[in-house]
Amino acid sequence: MSNETGTNNVAEGPVLLTARWVIGHADSRHVLYENGEIVYEGSRIVFVGHHYPGPVKRRIDHGMALIGPGFVDLDALSDLDTGVLGLDHQPGWKKGRVWPRDYVNSGPVEMLDPDELAFQKRYAFAQLIRNGITTALPIASLFYREWNETTAEFVSAAESAGELGLRVYLGPAFRAGHSVVEDDGSIVVEIDEDRGAEGLERAIGFCKEHEGRYGGLVRTMLAPDRIEFWTKDLLQLTAAAARDLDVPVRLHCCQSEFEVQTMHKRFGTTSARWLQSIGFLGDKVLLPHGTNAERADLDIIAGSGATLVHCPIVMARHGVALDNFSDLRRAGLRIGMGTDTWPPDMVQNMQVGLMLGRVMSGDSARPTSADLYDAATLGGAQALGRGDLGRLQKGAAADIVVFKLSGSRLGHVTDPIACLMTSASGRDVDTVIIDGRTVMQGGIIPGFDFEAARQRAQTQFERLVARYPERTWQHPPIEEIFPSTYPIIPSRKARIS
Repeated sequence: MSNETGTNNVAEGPVLLTARWVIGHADSRHVLYENGEIVYEGSRIVFVGHHYPGPVKRRIDHGMALIGPGFVDLDALSDLDTGVLGLDHQPGWKKGRVWPRDYVNSGPVEMLDPDELAFQKRYAFAQLIRNGITTALPIASLFYREWNETTAEFVSAAESAGELGLRVYLGPAFRAGHSVVEDDGSIVVEIDEDRGAEGLERAIGFCKEHEGRYGGLVRTMLAPDRIEFWTKDLLQLTAAAARDLDVPVRLHCCQSEFEVQTMHKRFGTTSARWLQSIGFLGDKVLLPHGTNAERADLDIIAGSGATLVHCPIVMARHGVALDNFSDLRRAGLRIGMGTDTWPPDMVQNMQVGLMLGRVMSGDSARPTSADLYDAATLGGAQALGRGDLGRLQKGAAADIVVFKLSGSRLGHVTDPIACLMTSASGRDVDTVIIDGRTVMQGGIIPGFDFEAARQRAQTQFERLVARYPERTWQHPPIEEIFPSTYPIIPSRKARIS
């Protein structure tokens, strides 16, 4: 195995794929080829359409299937997602989502060791591939971390991405502050500029050392976590560093009522207006989630060329939605997609985004299925400045996903994109090709044992959850923090006389 090229399983000579439907790209938009063909050689696509005239080394007919471009996930789950614990357990500050004062005073600790951190990245990367995501910008929770993510864990993440064949933009998340629950239940924000500056310095060092590894599969980014925990000077330095390095910078923004209140209290304005005033915004800025913002703020983001990262599932679970997808796109706002939570299923995110978009617009025709599919492919590629991603056309990267549409659970298929938006899921992904390398075939990733990984992930997750009382306000027992949906009646073994 080559550790630095990412070229395992790359076919020698042109490979021709056929399927009932192929999504090509022409005149700056996706098009559907019925009974279409796609040919790739090495890491690049050489033909999409009908009746390829040249010789090929191999032909593969996928039958009743949809061949499309890989999804671009701008906020890609790379965690054993503790966020799912908040589904029915609120408010978050009472459930271990904000550190209590005594935990802070005793010194926050890393709740996962280096091996566990490495495992969860590799496990999550395999799940992303499994769901047809070929380009990922990882996101993980800092709630159970001592402070920032570490360079070492991202060196390991780069190795996992290279070995699995996933295209990634990596960079350790860093922050200059955090929120604390006081003994009386009030919440305050504390800033530590030294830690923020240290995190930025290490992230810059990571970018310089690891940009372009594994034959270009591993790129880098800056990930300064959440806007409400920053200072003007440090965010300006972060923006300047991203421009100098020419890498994306992702900052979670306009995502909660707590953020809205904190920004008004600290800076006397809204998040978008503050970012505009300090010169942070630009065309390589990625801003999840946009659900807690005035329309004027979203217009500011649109005018700056920044990309809003739409993660419909995680926000819907918190009772909020983007207002509204169709109007914002018409106003020129760049929108890409992210998974952010379990399951890392881009198809499900598109489905939820479609439904919520129509609820918020009050129009059953807006947004369209194409709008969401474009956001999950072209929107992410545009955000990264990658005209070779998110589309299948001559010269583009050979990032290809095959959805099997022959399953009896899917019902009748007329329009394959409509099928994705109604009855399909990430489970229907059969084959994934990234940079010309077949990384999954027939749902199998070579060398990755999903069942063994699932068992390890469950055990690791349960150990992490068991430690929640340490960092939860007033330290209630775990059954009070996360009570069962219904009362549990324990089993009783039969007595042996």
